[in-house]
Amino acid sequence: MSSEEEVTHAEEAPLYNKLPEDEKQYALFTDGSCRIVGKHRRWKAAVWSPTQRVAEAAEGEGESSQFAEVKAIQLALDIAEREKCLMLCLYTGSWMVANALWGWLQQWKQSNWQRRGKPIWAGELWQDIAAWLEKPIVKVCHVDAHVPKRWATEEHQNNQQVDQAAKIEVAQVDLHW
Repeated sequence: MSSEEEVTHAEEAPLYNKLPEDEKQYALFTDGSCRIVGKHRRWKAAVWSPTQRVAEAAEGEGESSQFAEVKAIQLALDIAEREKCLMLCLYTGSWMVANALWGWLQQWKQSNWQRRGKPIWAGELWQDIAAWLEKPIVKVCHVDAHVPKRWATEEHQNNQQVDQAAKIEVAQVDLHW
């Protein structure tokens, strides 16, 4: 199969509490956020590992929360590559990210990274992600991000951890716009 014919998509992952114990080491929860700080829009992407109980984050300026969600996936893939993971189970609260990984990427690649004749949004990021998906097994699960505590599962608790890691801290509010 040529690289043009390779399937660029992720499989659907089981819920975290249904994931086999030997695969939980490959589970990463991702989140992104955006906030106006002073006159600047700041974004933050975060990844949480439930087994290692550690978060990793990246930050920048000038982009949206959707951009941060995509950067979080890219960060998770970078971590998996650094750790030489044979597979990866991603848990995201973003339907846009989940749908892109489940199939939109394949359609975009076949359409030369265009949709309706126009370049796709954040095309370079998506191309980087698509190239990574051709390597090991990647599974994705959408997590309902905000549920009442009485309904929260271990999956939701882990999602809450990555949500906290993705929050943009504001040390000082600039009221002189």
